[in-house]
Amino acid sequence: MRKLYSCLLLVLMACSSPKSNDSEIEKGFIKVNNTSFEIDGKPYYYLGTNFWYGLNLGSNGEGGDRERLIRELDRLKSMGVNNLRVMAGSEGPDNEPWRMLPSLQTSPGKYNEEVLEGLDFLLNEMKKRDMYAVMCLNNFWPWSGGMGQYLVWAGAADSIPYPPPHPGGDWHKYAVFTAKFYSNKKATDMFDDHIRFMVNRKNAYSNLLYKDDPTIMSWQLANEPRGTENTADFKQWIDNTSALIKSLDPNHLVTTGSEGSTPSEQSSGTNPIRDHNSENIDYATFHIWVQNWEIYNPEKSEETYPKAVKYAADYIQKHVEDAKKLNKPIVLEEFGISRDANSHDASSTTEIRDKYYREIFEMVYNNAKEPDNPLSGVNFWAWGGEGRPSSPHSVWKLGDDFIGDPPHEYQGWYSVYETDSSTISVIKEFAEKMNGLGKEK
Repeated sequence: MRKLYSCLLLVLMACSSPKSNDSEIEKGFIKVNNTSFEIDGKPYYYLGTNFWYGLNLGSNGEGGDRERLIRELDRLKSMGVNNLRVMAGSEGPDNEPWRMLPSLQTSPGKYNEEVLEGLDFLLNEMKKRDMYAVMCLNNFWPWSGGMGQYLVWAGAADSIPYPPPHPGGDWHKYAVFTAKFYSNKKATDMFDDHIRFMVNRKNAYSNLLYKDDPTIMSWQLANEPRGTENTADFKQWIDNTSALIKSLDPNHLVTTGSEGSTPSEQSSGTNPIRDHNSENIDYATFHIWVQNWEIYNPEKSEETYPKAVKYAADYIQKHVEDAKKLNKPIVLEEFGISRDANSHDASSTTEIRDKYYREIFEMVYNNAKEPDNPLSGVNFWAWGGEGRPSSPHSVWKLGDDFIGDPPHEYQGWYSVYETDSSTISVIKEFAEKMNGLGKEK
């Protein structure tokens, strides 16, 4: 009789307990509802930043500074910034130029455990602060190794034809080379292996598999992928890669990391609608670079600034209309502008930048607050925090502080420092507005 009672008790316990942890896994994940984001059925809008170097700052090894990382996260949280776009892939070897170092993947399938645990640490600290990570898995540009390095690993070339500032570098030549990645099965297979590794990674601090961690908002295929002279294979790669991620991890959103139209869709091989229409791409992205695209000239700010703002406004609205056609949310995940007169000195003024940030944030907010408008988030480029260049306009090298400007760019260009009180004031104002959307009642 006792045995029978025990068996019945076990059956009742099994029936009353969840059959799996699916419901727990679902809780807290950012999802898409038509053209908006939500968390547990509540709207999610955000003003975030690019914090690409977070995994290196979180390392216990060379280049790491966990105490600084904690201070930076606390600063950002106090500003209302709760979304960080971070690198979740960087490739060696570490003796190559213009790279964020040390690399995460030193050679195909071989990982630097200190950098890997740095990413674990970053995510766990973000989790404590209710912050969310956009995990960028690859890079069209060479400052993290990226697609060009995968091609070299695959034997497609002996070396990467680096763009400027490399001596003799050519941007178009580099782009044509790198876009061959999509057609090289050996290279894409290596990247697929990296995806499998990252999605199934167990965080050393939270003990959560990455695919089960709600701290991660989304997986991003790459930073600014382009289809230069290879658009058919580019599109197929987007479809195949997003499907792979979804097959491994149905919990998280997937997006491209695309710039959108760029000044010339034809030469860049991008098209916002085509590049985001896969059923496995959950939301669209776009970037605005009025200075890089030579619309704004800081040496002639009075003449070119109004044109740049008009261009940005038109660019935003064009991509909002594209997202409406896709019936998906869209995020402006990169924009920036230099300090006044293009100074790279941290003590220089930021009057133009503050004005530009305010105008861009206002455009995003005014769209986001409209019913059924798909523009749902914005990440400025980029948070430099308490880091400083070894000297203004210097080239980054291992041992220098990580700031917002990646190693292929002259240091101090677009970074927002913790002492930039006027810029921070603008960020805080609009972070509060974005965070409040959908919570008015």
